[in-house]
Amino acid sequence: MYLSDIYTISVNLAGLPAISVPCGFSQAGLPIGLQLIGRAFEEDTILRAAHAYEKSTQWCVKKPVVR
Repeated sequence: MYLSDIYTISVNLAGLPAISVPCGFSQAGLPIGLQLIGRAFEEDTILRAAHAYEKSTQWCVKKPVVR
């Protein structure tokens, strides 16, 4: 159950700011997220980067096909 946490736990333990933004869909139609990790206490940097990414792509408004 916790195997997927392997990709996020180290960032959480280090106390680094991180954010996930939508960046596409798998071949099975599942959503994929892009994780941005910043330096300690630089939340503003990753929030600006995530906002810029979402403004330059349309992934944040696309919906998966429900089968």
